[in-house]
Amino acid sequence: MSIKLLPLEISARIAAGEVIERPVSVVKELIENSLDANATKIKITLGNGGMDFIEISDDGIGIPSDEVKLVFDRFATSKIEHINDLDNISSLGFRGEAVFSIAAISRVELISKTKESDIGTKIVVQDGEFLSQSPVAANTGTIFKVIGLFHNFPARRKFLRSPLSESRRILSLIKKYSMIRPDVSFEYHQLNSKSFVTSGSGDIRDVMREIYGRDISNDMLKIDPLESDELYPRTYVEGIISNPTQNKSNRAHINLFVNGRLIQNKTLSYSFEQSYHGFIAEKKFPFGVLNISIPFDEVDVNVHPTKTEVLFHKENLIFSLIQKTIRNLLLNKMPVLDVTFNDKNIPIGSNEASSENIYSMNRNFSENPSFDLTDRIGSSGIDDSYTPKNVLPLLRVIGQISNTYIICEGPESLYVIDQHAAHERVIFENVIDRHEKNDPNIQTLLEPILVDLDDIQMEIVEKSEKIFDILGMDIKPFGDNTYIIRSIPHVLSTQNPIQAFKNMISVLEEGKHFETWEEKAAYSIACHGAIRAGKHLSLLEMETLIKQLENCRQPSNCPHGRPTLFSIDNANLAKRFRRT
Repeated sequence: MSIKLLPLEISARIAAGEVIERPVSVVKELIENSLDANATKIKITLGNGGMDFIEISDDGIGIPSDEVKLVFDRFATSKIEHINDLDNISSLGFRGEAVFSIAAISRVELISKTKESDIGTKIVVQDGEFLSQSPVAANTGTIFKVIGLFHNFPARRKFLRSPLSESRRILSLIKKYSMIRPDVSFEYHQLNSKSFVTSGSGDIRDVMREIYGRDISNDMLKIDPLESDELYPRTYVEGIISNPTQNKSNRAHINLFVNGRLIQNKTLSYSFEQSYHGFIAEKKFPFGVLNISIPFDEVDVNVHPTKTEVLFHKENLIFSLIQKTIRNLLLNKMPVLDVTFNDKNIPIGSNEASSENIYSMNRNFSENPSFDLTDRIGSSGIDDSYTPKNVLPLLRVIGQISNTYIICEGPESLYVIDQHAAHERVIFENVIDRHEKNDPNIQTLLEPILVDLDDIQMEIVEKSEKIFDILGMDIKPFGDNTYIIRSIPHVLSTQNPIQAFKNMISVLEEGKHFETWEEKAAYSIACHGAIRAGKHLSLLEMETLIKQLENCRQPSNCPHGRPTLFSIDNANLAKRFRRT
């Protein structure tokens, strides 16, 4: 085809597709406009999860009547004026694309009035076309109503999820902004759903009380900004975070803001998470909200139309500042107990303790010369030539090391088997085999169990309905944020059903790719259904596990791709021992 300019209708929809992905995108852009307008009260009302209508009203400064129509033009903005302003952006919005994009794919009714005006202005735009403008009685502020989102963009609308799922995304976003702006009163309403309201008192604990409850809010740790030093000039971290006794099963509750702007940054999220290393259990995650105040010229927010991706001039310094701030707070508020002991099993630090013969209570088996596998095998790992590929010979169990590894004797080799990884492989293949035979191995609960989930967890459950069907799990919605569990896979029958269910959700959240739904279902249950490292096994339990592993199609790797075992042939083993 010959090169030509796209018609305005097509280019407008392309632009809208970048900025407005789903109803929550509309809410985000309009909330940011309200905050930029110095609103102290923001009310959000939804119809059908935002697909029928979204109405956002605020008490901000409003828009002058002679500028209202200009709002709907692309690249019309009051936030920047000169090219140099892009290097020093202090407002949340600035691109002038959001309202234009929203109006291109819906009907918009806008009412606005400034404090200086005696009367407000109403304007109606549909599919990017101006329809009418008229004076109207109104309070100071702005009311923005979006009707029939994506009605002229069916390719995008068909990818939206259920109204309940879309409304959950919106409520989750509103909660995030209420955390960073406790001085603003947020009010959220959705038909047949619980409302969410914050007071706007300015106390972040009041907001956390509405989101997590009074007990959790009271025990969270508030971060006051440290005094700026030479390493972090004019840069501060503040917010409120969970104490180590409080945790979540996923990372979804780690909320990061930069100069009041909601961002997504895996590096900084990891810094938040790692600050708790040693304070909370593995596979558990902290939660809370951090705002990084940084000079505007040290961060580039003009990276993507959604403005959630930013670039830092010195991201490594922000990373270390987050860790330093959180770590210092945790050490001051929740000091770590010393878990080392002396040879008389007396805690170090007591009057009876000696500085000699100190060792860790959790000793590694490699301290025992008889099983120093690193020295015997080599620090670089196991030679692939000694690792079985797809077939295991008959093995004789010798014993267990550190309640983690099973030692077996084969016809020509010594085998060291990771009990957790091996059991994962066994469960993984068992689930797939039973599904192929249409014979899920389930345990019906004597009494159904109710479990409360957060917005992210509910969305994962909704998207993973096919996985739970494959596993034979009977899970159904039972109220706004509650699900009822009537049956679980048999492999989880010895675990707490609620925690096991949440652990599966956490695994599904990782988004690991598998070729089939069956493999993903098997993976989700294998990760948390397998016996853990550190569990003592009887000889019969070890023999049973090894026999099951021998029958697996891929015994040498767990579903993660991690090796379940390694081996050394007897001749090589004898040679290494003689050399030692």
